[in-house]
Amino acid sequence: MSVSLEMDGDVAVIAMNDGKANAVNPTLLDALEAAMDKAEAEAKAIVLAGKPGLFSAGFDLKLMQGASPDEVKTLVMRGGAFAARLYGNKLPVVAACTGHAIAMGVFLLLGCDTRIGAAGEFAIGANETINNMVLPQFGIELPKARLNPQYLTEAVIQAKMYDPVAATTVGYLDQVVAPEKVVETATGVAAQLAQLPGQAYAGNKKLLRAETLAAIEASLAG
Repeated sequence: MSVSLEMDGDVAVIAMNDGKANAVNPTLLDALEAAMDKAEAEAKAIVLAGKPGLFSAGFDLKLMQGASPDEVKTLVMRGGAFAARLYGNKLPVVAACTGHAIAMGVFLLLGCDTRIGAAGEFAIGANETINNMVLPQFGIELPKARLNPQYLTEAVIQAKMYDPVAATTVGYLDQVVAPEKVVETATGVAAQLAQLPGQAYAGNKKLLRAETLAAIEASLAG
């Protein structure tokens, strides 16, 4: 199973663990979307976690290399739609960044409201320019909305990768804790957020993020 869901009180803890790189492919997205459906129906807050040492290494490049252009586009758009689902979700969404978060993995991270990261020698960032790739629109809109503007050029255009401490300055993470405390801390934060009035939380999030979400949704529809 590539994705698990466990309830901890009012918090749904969704954990990605495909035994490999948590590569974003149709199988992982199917499982994530099903888990989100259940979490949205039963929980008051959500944690999205990786496995020890790794949040997600991004899209499944091996699969993409053997796919048609239309299949690649469909996968990228599905990934963007899921990141937008996190970003616009009516519930509080907290990331437990358990290690490396690279490329599409970092856009999942940016979709979460609060990001708790594991201390250690982990790489966090968007490396698309290094890989000779032009980012999809959601890969521009989410960094514009979430990252410290001072670092946008080096983070997005120059594809700089950061360790977890530097990633908090740049805006990829909000807090760094010991690796064994990441999921516990994220779940605690989510439990606190679950106590806020849900209608107001959802309403204010929608208002604050409407412009970014509209730009992403328009690009996905195009």
